[in-house]
Amino acid sequence: MPEDIVVVLAGICAIAIACQWIAWWLKLPAILFLLLSGIIAGPILGWLNPDLLFGDLLFPIISLSVAVILFEGSLTLRLHEIKGVVQVVRNLVSIGLIVTWGITMLVTRWITDLDWELACLFGAIMVVTGPTVIIPILRTVRPTIHVGNILRWEGIIIDPIGALLAVLVFDFIVSSGPTDMISHTLLTFAEIVAIGLSFGAGAGFLFGIVLRNHWLPEYLHNVAVLSCVLGVFAVSDSLAEESGLLAVTVMGIWLANMPKVDVKGILNFKESLSVLLISTLFIVLAARIDFKQFESLGLPIIGLFLAIQFIARPIKVLVSTYGSDLKWNERALLAWIAPRGIVAAAIASLFAIRLQANGYEQAELLIPLTFVVIIGTVVLQSATSRLVAIGLNVAEPEPTGCLVIGANSVARAISLELDAHGFSTMLTDTNWEHIRAARMAGLKTYYGNPISEHADYHLDLVGIGRMLGLSRRSELNGLASLKYRMEFGRHHVYTLNTAADIEKSEKLTMSDNHRGSILFGESITYAKLASLLSGGAEVKSTPLTDAFDYQAYLQQYAKSIIPLFAISPQHELKIFCKGKDLTPQSGWTIISLLQTNKISVDN
Repeated sequence: MPEDIVVVLAGICAIAIACQWIAWWLKLPAILFLLLSGIIAGPILGWLNPDLLFGDLLFPIISLSVAVILFEGSLTLRLHEIKGVVQVVRNLVSIGLIVTWGITMLVTRWITDLDWELACLFGAIMVVTGPTVIIPILRTVRPTIHVGNILRWEGIIIDPIGALLAVLVFDFIVSSGPTDMISHTLLTFAEIVAIGLSFGAGAGFLFGIVLRNHWLPEYLHNVAVLSCVLGVFAVSDSLAEESGLLAVTVMGIWLANMPKVDVKGILNFKESLSVLLISTLFIVLAARIDFKQFESLGLPIIGLFLAIQFIARPIKVLVSTYGSDLKWNERALLAWIAPRGIVAAAIASLFAIRLQANGYEQAELLIPLTFVVIIGTVVLQSATSRLVAIGLNVAEPEPTGCLVIGANSVARAISLELDAHGFSTMLTDTNWEHIRAARMAGLKTYYGNPISEHADYHLDLVGIGRMLGLSRRSELNGLASLKYRMEFGRHHVYTLNTAADIEKSEKLTMSDNHRGSILFGESITYAKLASLLSGGAEVKSTPLTDAFDYQAYLQQYAKSIIPLFAISPQHELKIFCKGKDLTPQSGWTIISLLQTNKISVDN
């Protein structure tokens, strides 16, 4: 019934978002919960049957979704990010790919006794990782920038290359004779590469020209690029099968690196869309698992997974990183993370059906073999990669620090106290005297405009999770809040009022929704804080106890303090701001601007 289909589709989306929320709450990769939900909804409860639900549309939907996911991932690939590791990335998707293919083929043949042709095809399928699994894991693991960039580039680039390799092996298998095999395979390879590269580069260039010259209104950018991606994928794939993934990947990389083309708005839309697509696809594919197929393979299939995880991947990384400047712990994390995802599942399912139609009875084993590797790598690496990264000292610190807009006297005084409590700060300013004074005080700084393109590439945000707009220029605070709310989230962006903000009428000032939370209260301005500091006030920390609680603290200092921050016993930084009640308890520490001579702060 149509009503039942609507309920199932809505249920899949609801489960997908619930899994993402639970993963965020528990600080674990969402893939774990998505796989578990799909298995429960499919083979265990029988509530979800993707083949019955989607019919012949299942694989076209999967293909189009993977195309969108790959395009979104390739939009993040900026060429400047791989300076110093270009050779490693190149080796991983070339020499390393061959190493993985060869080892997997030999191990598969030895462990499962699969025909050589099918073992060769399975090895080709297993070379892919992909953004569907890499990016969610990186979001949780947060490795250092070099390792993160290598894994992201490898995962996105290797998907179309792996799909191309699988197509070539498949064509080689089904060709009629040795001469036909070689000639047909070479011709197929040339067609896929030529069509994929030309369509991708052409579409990227033309759409970049459209964006650069503002020929499209901004509200049409997202839907236009989505339509373009789907069209490029469909046309390219119809001319040369599996060239579509290569085309959309090249299109995304071209757009991301085309001068004077702003893709941030498109990227934000595609990122949200990709989260939904990845989540629903994992549930759907997990629901297709047939546990009966695993019974015929037995325990040796576990040995296959272990060989891929602990032999093929480490050897690939060892060969690919030979002669590079990567440290041993960075190589170790690269060797640990290589989960398989949707592209592997889709290719295996598609070729299994085609080979069975050509008389290869063992082809049905490709599906359980692939899903064992997918489930094994995803579960193991999702659950352990963060711990492994921390143990190897290759993980970024928790984002508890603050990006401070401005390096003036107010910003320096506040930042020094935050640094003293272990909350790292990064001060930005275009005034060299302010930057020099901050550096003399031992603070980390960025000399430049925090909303410039240079800042996008050079401003170090490692360990930073909030923005504090402490500039005396209200417009800069507001623009910075708009920029960094995408980076840190709307509730982690704060700006300080200026005298101009208070004096202007409501229709002349930026809305609080765009500025973020107002620091320290609506009546507290930059001029007031600067005046108090120049008059002898200091930023001080005071611990609270049962005998000296927050009320006693306020009564003792009366109007000679301005509460700024509070630090909980769990070392969480809380910020006093407009419209938010904050009542620190015993065991907390209060950071305030304190006047020792108790001059009123109401001036």
